[in-house]
Amino acid sequence: MRRGRRLGIDIGAARIGVATCDPDGLIATPVETVHVAANQPAAIARIAALAEEMDVLEIVVGLPYSLSGREGPAAATVRDAVAVLQGLTARPVRLVDERLSTVTASQQLRASGTKAKKQRPVIDQAAAVVILQNALEGERLRGQPPGQLMENAQPSEGQG
Repeated sequence: MRRGRRLGIDIGAARIGVATCDPDGLIATPVETVHVAANQPAAIARIAALAEEMDVLEIVVGLPYSLSGREGPAAATVRDAVAVLQGLTARPVRLVDERLSTVTASQQLRASGTKAKKQRPVIDQAAAVVILQNALEGERLRGQPPGQLMENAQPSEGQG
């Protein structure tokens, strides 16, 4: 297991959940929810700033796949955001499968006694925790970094 803090990211249309872990990569914890509103570049800039402030080893971003394993419009949005992020930080960015992370986070919040109405402000952070924790556990089990390392991400617009 590589030593170093990581940043876990759950990118949504309205909010971005952020989580981090300890330097030994044992446990993921929530950090904050960044509101996207009408200014996604400012939200992505906040993620880059957090990565620098926390001096993270890498940024782990959840990539939404359908249950069949295909990428849809939400995945294209995440890839576009990652391309912007890479222009703002030199930190490595990895994409990991985030299928069912929000469902898992919601179940965990419910199990901890958080009512559905109170989940909204923290669900994105909780999903980021699930994404990062799964990536950490996967690296421990397989002995190699999780997901796909993004090198020269390009916005999906115009590709096809």
